[in-house]
Amino acid sequence: MCIPILVDLGYDKVFSAAIVATAGGLGVIIPPSIPFIMYGLFTGTSVGDMFTAGILPGILIAVCIMFYCWLYCKRNGEDKEKVAANYHALKEQGFWKVFKTGFWAVLTPVIILGGIYGGIVTPTEAACVSVFYALIVCLFIYKTIKIKDIPLLLKDSISSYAPLLLCIALAQGFSRILVLLKASTYVQNLLNSFVSSKFTLLIILIIFLLILGMFMDCGPAVMILAPIVLPVAETYGVDPVHLGIIMVTALAVGFVTPPFGMNLFVTAPLVDVPVAKLGTKALPFIGTFIIALLLIAFIPQISLILL
Repeated sequence: MCIPILVDLGYDKVFSAAIVATAGGLGVIIPPSIPFIMYGLFTGTSVGDMFTAGILPGILIAVCIMFYCWLYCKRNGEDKEKVAANYHALKEQGFWKVFKTGFWAVLTPVIILGGIYGGIVTPTEAACVSVFYALIVCLFIYKTIKIKDIPLLLKDSISSYAPLLLCIALAQGFSRILVLLKASTYVQNLLNSFVSSKFTLLIILIIFLLILGMFMDCGPAVMILAPIVLPVAETYGVDPVHLGIIMVTALAVGFVTPPFGMNLFVTAPLVDVPVAKLGTKALPFIGTFIIALLLIAFIPQISLILL
């Protein structure tokens, strides 16, 4: 939904896709977050505390990304005439007319989040419901597609998501191999042999998680590593909630880092560019994400002040 709007306003389509792909990583940091729930279940940490602690780190990352967008537009310019024309066109319509026009579209996130929070559907079921709802709205209310277009849409969906599903399957297989090889024992021994201070522990942990995030999905990584790392981290005075925020944030960077980079594989087909090209454009965003990660790691109050 966001990329076409940005392109219409004159922004580069690859840059727009890079924004969406990188910002998508915030979904596991700002609650509700499934990795936070997994961390709580596998470490005994309060899920409510994890949700509360994720609010300010998520806002900090968003601010860092927005700051880079501002710098990019200052350096490369933007089509201010298109932006201003779009603003004035919306203003002339008035709030209620715009709201009336977009009412059925606005109901989409309401149905998704309301269904999940209300316990009516799971996140996976909510995705299916939203697809059927969007199809009905587009066919019969907005009339932006026709019934004859549905086979083509299905074909495009399959070609876009088949590679992604293959990546997920490989990531799941990799996580199981780590369990069978008892990698947890080696990781714990490695940390104990190299770590000499809290600072060293956090640096090693962040580097390790950034590398792991390139090959492994956030959820399985949290399930495997959290029970291993937590006892070591606690001996150096790292709060369990703070550790959970660091782990999930570091692994969230993996959503836009190759070779796995799930968000890259999802977003690249939407703008019809190679994943590698999109990944290159996303590098500065990844840099801002990592800067925010370091601030979160070494200023615990960012995560813990709301508790």
